[in-house]
Amino acid sequence: MVALETTPKVRARMSKQRSRDTDVEMALRRTLHAAGLRYRVHRRPLKGVRREADVVFGPARVAVFVDGCFWHGCPEHATWPRNNAAFWREKIQKNRTRDNDTDARLAEAGWVSVRVWEHENATEAAERIVALVRKRRGA
Repeated sequence: MVALETTPKVRARMSKQRSRDTDVEMALRRTLHAAGLRYRVHRRPLKGVRREADVVFGPARVAVFVDGCFWHGCPEHATWPRNNAAFWREKIQKNRTRDNDTDARLAEAGWVSVRVWEHENATEAAERIVALVRKRRGA
């Protein structure tokens, strides 16, 4: 990976970026809970695969990932920084590649991956997830 040139100010700002329990994730979880679904949070759906889903419905085999627009290269909202451009382009591309690999591994094991972008409406995303989970549970 390309070396990253940064300043203490930028480093401090980036270290405050939350990787779990973000506002979007919490809104989604509240909506899923209100719909009567119960789930596990921040779990690895597959043993031996070091990938953690944000919300896991074990018996239904549904793994939900809430992806940040910047970190995962959202087609609508991704921005490409000018500072350290090569580093960030490589980092985001690796994240996309890892996401695709995770989805493929889960599918191979009989799971369904649901990707929710941070800009999506939590209620609409929850409706998609509720329908999928209920369908896979046979309810």
